[in-house]
Amino acid sequence: MSQARAYPQPSRLSFPQDEEAHPWLRFALESYYQADVGVWQAIAQEEAKGRTLACAKGCSACCRSHTTIPIFPLELLGLYWFVTLKLSPEMRRQLKPQLASHERGGPCPFLVEGACAVHPMRPLACRHFNVFGRVCAEGEDAYYSRREDVLTPIRSHQDAAIAAMLPFHGLTSEAQRREAMQAGYIQGRARVLQDIDRGHLAARLG
Repeated sequence: MSQARAYPQPSRLSFPQDEEAHPWLRFALESYYQADVGVWQAIAQEEAKGRTLACAKGCSACCRSHTTIPIFPLELLGLYWFVTLKLSPEMRRQLKPQLASHERGGPCPFLVEGACAVHPMRPLACRHFNVFGRVCAEGEDAYYSRREDVLTPIRSHQDAAIAAMLPFHGLTSEAQRREAMQAGYIQGRARVLQDIDRGHLAARLG
């Protein structure tokens, strides 16, 4: 695989003090690292075939059109942590009324001025969704309109990202992990991002 990439290989997010205070956080960060590396490798494979990634900073069509983004329990906890403790005061000020007034079916409640306010802690579903060729049209879900342009993540990294969440649920032995992966334990606990208690989160922003 060529290393001459337009962007570097992702590194694991690190919040040492927070990880010490919140042991669950390292499971979330490891999950996201596994996903990010897998996406990076999968994009590299497509670029080697002459394809061009359309997704870039400032492109947020999918954030406005995808209203059923799944989020897992550990991801939700990480999202609350990031929003309440890591966002800048200015971003919190902007996000609070938006969360409080958000209506289901609208753009992602964390989309602020066309950018993801929680990008470092965005869910796996967001991390895995990448499109080649051209940016999505307004309202388009490229997975259905042109599936051939949507990245297919590397399965081993997808599985590693899910497996990294299992210790959060107390599943630590090899037998437990194997059974949970086969049964889709984590996937079965997904919620829809837009269904979270946005008002409660807004109230925690001060």
